[in-house]
Amino acid sequence: MKVVELVDTAQILAYLEGDRLYAAYAIGDLEPELFAHCEWFGAQRDGRLEALALHYGGLGFPIVFLMGDADGLRAVFEDALYIEQAYFTCRREHLAMMQDLYAWEPIQMWRMALRPQMRPDRFRPAPDACVPLTPDHADQLAALYAQGEGNAFDPKQVAEGAFHGVFEGGRLIAAAGTHLVSPTYSVAAVGNVFTHPDYRGLGYGTAVTSAVVTELRRRGIRDIVLNVDRRNEAAVRIYQRLGFERRCSFFEGTATR
Repeated sequence: MKVVELVDTAQILAYLEGDRLYAAYAIGDLEPELFAHCEWFGAQRDGRLEALALHYGGLGFPIVFLMGDADGLRAVFEDALYIEQAYFTCRREHLAMMQDLYAWEPIQMWRMALRPQMRPDRFRPAPDACVPLTPDHADQLAALYAQGEGNAFDPKQVAEGAFHGVFEGGRLIAAAGTHLVSPTYSVAAVGNVFTHPDYRGLGYGTAVTSAVVTELRRRGIRDIVLNVDRRNEAAVRIYQRLGFERRCSFFEGTATR
């Protein structure tokens, strides 16, 4: 295997399209403002790209996405990409290699997807009383998400994405948004779905998620994806009621070299 740094977006995209829904976040990172925070490495055999590793540094904590041949990825880690600690995303076939190099206890996830143009009948919107959120709501969003753990909210996401919320007495009690929206590559990742603990069980999570999906459909996004812990069967059922389908499983979590 020959390890190379990848800089040609067309070459990277062609490889990622081989598993578009698993690679949806990485495809979105090809947008110029996100690409500036990326390092891409590949492993080639006889000039053919066999594996790819993405290191994204735009959130303050390293994110690493893995795709392709496990031996090729091992070569990338040995020759080019030494990261002491990062949040990794990988497939089952990468686990043995990862456990050789890193200490971690990954969570098994579902990548769920809604493809409005291919299956326009799949989306079933929920009735809602949601309102669009703007950067002026960033502080209220941060306060809401502080009620939970492990959120990946960045105020920049509000201006660049699609966020909707529900208010009660002037207080934001539920919200959903996007981790990324890529108009160039027609992919978006729904996330930041959260309801204040005092207001759960009332359907607000479904409503705000539905509002975000409706907005992304209006923009003509081809592939809308989200991640959910496989153990969270209640959340899986909610997303399925909206029309999302389980497309692939993967593993993620913080790992230390």
